[in-house]
Amino acid sequence: MNELDVTHETFYGYRRMVEIGQHLAHLRPRTLERQNVLSHVLTIEPEPAHLSTSTDVFGNEQTFFAFYSPHETLTVTARSRIELLGDRPVDAAASPAHETVHDMLRYRADAPFVPEAEFTFPSPMIPLHREIGDYGRESFTPGRSFAEAATELMHRIHSDFAYEAASTDVSTPLIEAFRGRHGVCQDFAHILVGALRALGFSARYVSGYLLTQPPPGQARLIGADASHAWADVWCPVNGWIGLDPTNDCLAGPSHIVLALGRDYGDVAPVRGIIRGTSAHTLSVGVTVAPVGEEAPVEN
Repeated sequence: MNELDVTHETFYGYRRMVEIGQHLAHLRPRTLERQNVLSHVLTIEPEPAHLSTSTDVFGNEQTFFAFYSPHETLTVTARSRIELLGDRPVDAAASPAHETVHDMLRYRADAPFVPEAEFTFPSPMIPLHREIGDYGRESFTPGRSFAEAATELMHRIHSDFAYEAASTDVSTPLIEAFRGRHGVCQDFAHILVGALRALGFSARYVSGYLLTQPPPGQARLIGADASHAWADVWCPVNGWIGLDPTNDCLAGPSHIVLALGRDYGDVAPVRGIIRGTSAHTLSVGVTVAPVGEEAPVEN
């Protein structure tokens, strides 16, 4: 299995007619060391009056589209084919001590510029909290390898926090999810990133997909998968290391990177503003499957 087909469909049904809508989408997967985008098609219904693409400051492709006539529904469907290029092993033992990594990321006059330091700062959805930093500090004992400490922090988050679907939403503050000890993958990723940044390390939010396998003997359901989120942490020896606290694992061949940013707000798959009504229904369906594998059952 080295090629995957990803279908991501987002549907909005508005309670009343929407007069004007402006939206921004991050739905084209990234071409990176471990993956290559072979094809990508974005379909929007109804057809927007304006559509343009650009690259944001983090290197993600973003699509802006707008409507200036009344409409009652909006369907955005992204179909992508991804070639997987193999995994890159992480040598945690070869990582420098976390104190060394911390010093490399601090500003010092006349010191070499480290671009990864831009992800040490707070962001709108991940402000710095001493409480979260204190939680993370328990993994960073004196002299410990940075990669080993960050990986243990991922294990602790997986163990200490309960995954509860629909227990939070995109507006739930980071500290509320942390104190409640529950959330969804977005919260788990935000907590890991927030703990690392509070300690002066570089971490970024990753939006993407996870290939899931159906139970033995059962067909893969169309739309049964979901978008996923994890964190990248920077180590001078290993580069960016993907840590998935929701599944308690390093990001590997089953993880497909969609977009990279400071937090969810930078890389939301679809977001926008509308005039006419705030009441709507939203449904999202994601299918990730090896090329050629059929999924005949609708979810």
